[in-house]
Amino acid sequence: MKIYDDKHIKNVVFVGAHNSGKTTLAETMLFEAGLINRRGTVENKNTVSDYHDVEHERGNSVFATPLHTEWRNYKINIIDTPGLDDFIGEIISSIRVADTIVTVLSAQQGVEVGTEIIWNYIDKYHKPTLFVINQIDHINAKFDESFKSIKSLVGNNAVKIQYPLVVDGAQCIIDVLKMKMYKFSPDGGKPEKLEIPDDQKELAKELNNELIEKAAENDETLMELFFDKGTLNEDEMRLGIKAGMLNHELFPVFCVSALNDMGTGRLMGFIDNVAPAAADLKPEQSTEGKEIVASKESPTALFVFKTVYQPNLGQITFFKVMSGEVRLNDKLINSQNGETEVINQLFIMDGKERQPVTKLTVGDIGATLKLKYTETNDTLASPKNVIAIKPIKFPQPRIKKAVFAVNTKDEEKLSESLKKIHSQDPTVEISFSKEAKQLILSCQGDLHLATIDWTLNNIYGVEARFEKPKIAFRETIQRSSASNYRHKKQSGGSGQFAEVHLKIEPWYENMEEPQGFNIRGKEEVDLSWGGKLVFYNCIVGGVIDQRYLPSIMKGVLEVMEEGPLVRSYIRDVRVMVYDGKMHSVDSNDISFKIAGAHAFKEAFMNANPKLLEPVLELTVKVPEEMVGNVMTDLQARRSMIQGIESNNNYQILKCLTPEAELYGFSTDLRSLTQGRATFKSSFSSYQPVPANVQKELVSQ
Repeated sequence: MKIYDDKHIKNVVFVGAHNSGKTTLAETMLFEAGLINRRGTVENKNTVSDYHDVEHERGNSVFATPLHTEWRNYKINIIDTPGLDDFIGEIISSIRVADTIVTVLSAQQGVEVGTEIIWNYIDKYHKPTLFVINQIDHINAKFDESFKSIKSLVGNNAVKIQYPLVVDGAQCIIDVLKMKMYKFSPDGGKPEKLEIPDDQKELAKELNNELIEKAAENDETLMELFFDKGTLNEDEMRLGIKAGMLNHELFPVFCVSALNDMGTGRLMGFIDNVAPAAADLKPEQSTEGKEIVASKESPTALFVFKTVYQPNLGQITFFKVMSGEVRLNDKLINSQNGETEVINQLFIMDGKERQPVTKLTVGDIGATLKLKYTETNDTLASPKNVIAIKPIKFPQPRIKKAVFAVNTKDEEKLSESLKKIHSQDPTVEISFSKEAKQLILSCQGDLHLATIDWTLNNIYGVEARFEKPKIAFRETIQRSSASNYRHKKQSGGSGQFAEVHLKIEPWYENMEEPQGFNIRGKEEVDLSWGGKLVFYNCIVGGVIDQRYLPSIMKGVLEVMEEGPLVRSYIRDVRVMVYDGKMHSVDSNDISFKIAGAHAFKEAFMNANPKLLEPVLELTVKVPEEMVGNVMTDLQARRSMIQGIESNNNYQILKCLTPEAELYGFSTDLRSLTQGRATFKSSFSSYQPVPANVQKELVSQ
């Protein structure tokens, strides 16, 4: 296969809402370039891009799929992404390695919820972006309304390169950069290139002038030329458009019918001639803040943006060559763990098809197989210059589930399978709750969860069930209490004997030392689950030998690991051991541990025990017109609104919400706002549970 230099490689990612036609557009581009002889369709489950069984079963893209096409001596790498934000990890990782974002809209719908969500990430990465209004020949197409929705999203820097027109029953496209009209046959394909009709010349010229002005605004030299000549030629306009795209201040708008192959060739021509390449973008940054120059003379650095596990192949690792070149049998260092990886196989991937190559140069996207130590977000670098490229920051999960193997013999297999799923998709998080004794799976939404379940069943052969996770409550006390306990056991020979008298009090920072006790020793224990135990030795007269105090404290700590109320951790208590008895023969460590535990438990239950619940800082971004419904829902979840801020057409609600009340919030929020609201949360503090809630929890 031909090896392209960095100036002739363009990396584009297709993003957009569900059913906007991204996969069909990718298929048509491959067909236009002659890389496939027949176009597949999503309905027939035979497109190059959607090749996974789960995609065939669900009828939509689940994975971001790298493809490539060739057009007029340029190589265009395409990444076709899912349109549902449950799979936002696939979209974000693709945006991260793209040089240009192609945002596809349906001419029937314009900017949709999915488009808005994805645009926030495009804007964050400041990537060059163009818009494609698809399905222009559909009976319900509304091009002008779709264009207005783009301007509402990105502002007045959206500029038409093309607009659709029907002439004598034939679908046409007016191109105001070329100042030509393209007329298509009903079957699409190569158009007839014509002059713009007289009744469209005034509008076309107006749009051409607007495009010239927008192009000139982004380059001082072009601005001077524009002032001198009053216009720019086509080549100068291209330079200005490219500069505007690089500045993230100009967003060209095209129109196509991907299904009927209208306008696809012109779009590819624009990507070739105008859209930025990797070398045009700002240099990548290492984790240490150093610039990584996109040059083939630089030391090799590959950034792994995606991994996929396939049963018949093992792990496929997708990467972008950020600098230098990579060749077969190169030995590279994984800067994350220091391990050496050998590139034994090198491919360009088109869906499931692999095309072997001997090398790839800077700016290109490729894949390799069966790396042992490398996962998504890792950097593979030349031993001469081991660097780590700034990793992708994935969004935090929105739903949590406790996950169990249906067959208990599969518990270990389930855990290993979930680790593999996480390594491929970092938006899936796996943790083990020691206190709840549950494996916790966190992901992006219900559809994401369904896909994980499908993968466990069909790829790894594990049947799982999912439940509401237990909340990590804490237990503490609200007043002081004293107790004593005698442990006595006789069963022939030496027995067991210990008596412990103690008092407990709530602990807080900077409190005074306990009054009325002769303090002989003090130990502060920072508890691994938060809070403190402060343990005082107040024994007078040697009624309990000094060597038994650690055993008493051990007994107290054992109770604190599984509190009497709901078996949650106890925190923020101080204990004064002030009296007791021992036996010269029968007393031992185990006896005092048991006595200490029982005395502490009894005192705890008499000290007005209180449940504490984790409270989260919750930030919800809601369209202005939907704030009322969301606030009503939040108040029903015992949320305390801390503040409201405005952000364009959105309101940002900041509130404190008990974690126990957030189960199902992601699904309900999506329903209340048609998917337009987003949220993030982080732990704030532990707060007392209302009395009625505590009563219910304890009874359960």
